[in-house]
Amino acid sequence: MDEFDVRQLVEDIQSGACSPDDAVTRLQRLPFTDLGYAKVDHHRPLRQGMVEAIYGPGKTPAQCAGIVAELLAGGSGPVLLTRATALQAAAALALCPDGVCVPDASAAEHDRLRTLYWRPNAARPGRILVCSAGTADQPASDECVATLRAYGFRPEVTQDCGVAGVHRILAAFDELVDADAVVVIAGMEGALASLVGGLTPAPVIAVPTSAGYGAALDGVTALLAMHASCAAGVCVVGIDNGFGAACAVARILR
Repeated sequence: MDEFDVRQLVEDIQSGACSPDDAVTRLQRLPFTDLGYAKVDHHRPLRQGMVEAIYGPGKTPAQCAGIVAELLAGGSGPVLLTRATALQAAAALALCPDGVCVPDASAAEHDRLRTLYWRPNAARPGRILVCSAGTADQPASDECVATLRAYGFRPEVTQDCGVAGVHRILAAFDELVDADAVVVIAGMEGALASLVGGLTPAPVIAVPTSAGYGAALDGVTALLAMHASCAAGVCVVGIDNGFGAACAVARILR
């Protein structure tokens, strides 16, 4: 339940469209609903401006589906399920069939984790560019793009434009200059974030990924390199955290 929902409820009570008993029933869902295996936070949009998202790992397919259904029943904002397996995605879509799955639920890569969203926000202004250094970084890019779409943005995506072929990111120079926010996703040594940070005036959110050979240390090298960037003002989220980068953009452009 967000600020709009609260105002609408008050107006419905005043107009008689909602009875006091119905209003009490709706307010009983605040601040959370206890499903036994999860306490679903319906109060978060009102408190924080961001909806609760469902983190798939560690949950059963039935639990994922149940939390999605509860969030859809208890509010009006977008509902997100992140890092979902094929089985979790199938269960959630079977119970709540209007969701969008990235990559597509029917994709052949059954081991790929997926991001699903339901009831996306209305279109919001803001030109967002998501740049990923290599094809191996696409899972984090997909998670970021799906989350941005859930929040009503229509991000542009530039893939496989890492510094080993620097001309590839320079080909997107006009997009970088015109962007309101840029998400840079890179593994290996994470140098793309510094390069982009030196080209665009927009806020840059850097996502280190776990892609890379031995000395990449499963993303730690890229994480530290991005934190040590000489491009002033580059912000860094956790390793592989495309979701967190998208949420940072949504807060910046709120």
